[in-house]
Amino acid sequence: MSPGRTALLTASEVTVTVDEQILLPITSLSLDAGQALAVRGPNGAGKTTLLRVLAGLMPATSGSVMLEGDPLHIRRGRHRAAVAAMIGPPPLARDLTLVEQLRFVRATWGDDAATGERAARMALEELEIANLEMRYPSELSSGQLQLFSLALTLARPCRVLLLDEPEQRLDAHRRGLVADALRRRLKDGCAIAFATHSTALVGAVGSDVLTVGETE
Repeated sequence: MSPGRTALLTASEVTVTVDEQILLPITSLSLDAGQALAVRGPNGAGKTTLLRVLAGLMPATSGSVMLEGDPLHIRRGRHRAAVAAMIGPPPLARDLTLVEQLRFVRATWGDDAATGERAARMALEELEIANLEMRYPSELSSGQLQLFSLALTLARPCRVLLLDEPEQRLDAHRRGLVADALRRRLKDGCAIAFATHSTALVGAVGSDVLTVGETE
């Protein structure tokens, strides 16, 4: 980040404690436009909790999260528009096909029918699941469902993208598709933070690394 420039997303000494149990130890980070940050650490270290705090889905017990210098608050329209997150399974409409759900997402964020149609098909093609467009979520395998969940998240406009283990249930080829998709968004100026156990994905995206719970 250039001197004097405000980072897109920052977390300053955030912690989460519930019933005296530490879910997230003291953690700080700074994320600029076009920057990727891989969040590493063992299971239970607090990676998912950190992403939830960054997304505004969970309050920090202490510390602060700032979006361009303003306290992050998910009830602010511009903050909701800025931050897209896939943390756990997304809500899916059981009676809409994949392409219909993607059209709905795009319409929610202001696209007209023609633009939404193009964007929906591009999201499916990007992850090589266009052949599944007329299926319902219940007809997908676990790997296909993971790719569609990613497509739903990647299809909406955002400036900050937060992903929890996007490589889950994917083979090497499909992890490569995910890496390509993330690199395209970085090139467009999106800031990305993702929790992962995949060293290959970290290298493919060219991410900085934050290890949650690491002490000096």
